[in-house]
Amino acid sequence: MSAAPQRRSPDGARQRGGGTARIVVKLGGSLARDPLLAHWLRELARSRSARFVVVPGGGPFADAVRTAQGVWQFSDEVAHVMAIGAMDQFGRMLCGIEAAAVPCSTRVRIEKAWADGRLPVWLPSRVMARDRQLARSWDVTSDTVAAWLGDALGADGLLLVKCCGLSSDRLSPALLATSGIVDPSLPGFLSRSGLALQVAQKERWSELSEFVTRLQCRT
Repeated sequence: MSAAPQRRSPDGARQRGGGTARIVVKLGGSLARDPLLAHWLRELARSRSARFVVVPGGGPFADAVRTAQGVWQFSDEVAHVMAIGAMDQFGRMLCGIEAAAVPCSTRVRIEKAWADGRLPVWLPSRVMARDRQLARSWDVTSDTVAAWLGDALGADGLLLVKCCGLSSDRLSPALLATSGIVDPSLPGFLSRSGLALQVAQKERWSELSEFVTRLQCRT
C-alpha cells in the first residue's frame, strides 16, 4: 500500500478534502472475551457516518506468542512476525462474529468492501511482511500497525478502543505511551503522519459519533 497524498493544516493535521471520512478503528485484543466486542462491531457495520476499517489486536493469539517466546527465547523479530499473524487470527474471529464484516488484506479489498456496504477487517500479515518502515519488536504493536494502515489509506483519524481506564480522553500520545495505554512507537509515528487520534474506553461507544463529527469539522 502506498500512502494517499494529503494536505496539511497549519497545526500539522492532515486534510483529505471533503467527502466521507475514513476512520481506522482498532479493536484491542483485550476485548476478545468481552460481550462489548460484538456491540462495537455491530455499531461500526451499521453506521454510515464514515467509512470504517477495523484493525484487530492480537488478543489471546498474541499472548500465546509471548508465552512461546518466554519458553524458547526466539528473537523479537520472529515474535513480531508471529504477533502480526495473531492479528490475522483475531481478525478472522471478528468476521465470524459480525456477518457484515469481511476480511481484507489489501487496499483494493478494503475499497471494495466499502463499495459493497460491508465492514472491512484488515488482516495485516500479507502487507506487513514486505514493510520495512516499522521496527520488528514488541515496541510496535497493533496500535502502531493500525496507524500505519491509516497513513497508507489516507485516513482522517485513528480510534483505539481499549479496556483500560483513562483519566482523560485528551491525553497526548506521549502520555498515553508513558502510561502503557499505547505502544512506545505510536507517538513518533503520529507526529510524522499527522493522523488524528482518539482513545475510547470500551463502554463509551457514543464517542464514535463524536469523533466522526470532530473529524468532519477539520476537513
